[in-house]
Amino acid sequence: MKFYLETERLILREVLDTDIEGMFTLDSNVEVHKYLGKKPIKSLEQAKKNLNFIRQQYQELGIGRFACIEKSTGDFIGWSGLKLNVGEKEALNGFTDFVDIGYRFIPKYWGKGYGYESAKACLEYGFTTMKYNTIYGAADIENIGSNKILQKIGLQFVNEFEFKGVDVNWYELTKENYE
Repeated sequence: MKFYLETERLILREVLDTDIEGMFTLDSNVEVHKYLGKKPIKSLEQAKKNLNFIRQQYQELGIGRFACIEKSTGDFIGWSGLKLNVGEKEALNGFTDFVDIGYRFIPKYWGKGYGYESAKACLEYGFTTMKYNTIYGAADIENIGSNKILQKIGLQFVNEFEFKGVDVNWYELTKENYE
């Protein structure tokens, strides 16, 4: 299955093996992992494992995060997209078997609106192409940027919960409330 979306400034496509260096740059960055458990990766081998996990989701679940490519440079800048969380192992806030929206960018691309731009396109893809009824989002309460994006794309705050000792905001948007 091939995935491809285009926005004004981005190409969102399937993660490829050639994205390994970009994935390493992204996931080895301490700032990127500030609100993600503070456990950045340390090797290309770990980056390859993360990349393979996303690719496995495409094959097994029909959806996964998209590589975000900046049109003007052709650079891998991070990823954005939907993830189907299946089973107790991926349960969050009491939910199992749900679709969440997420995004992660290399810091030099922060503050340019790419998170919003990509998340908006992925949300539309989820409701119109994938026909999901509800899409969820979660963000560390201290991650102001991520919380703003979730709200700006239309997700509604539902509650705050604790995950691994961190307070997290939980959001949702149903297809009927999608504008």
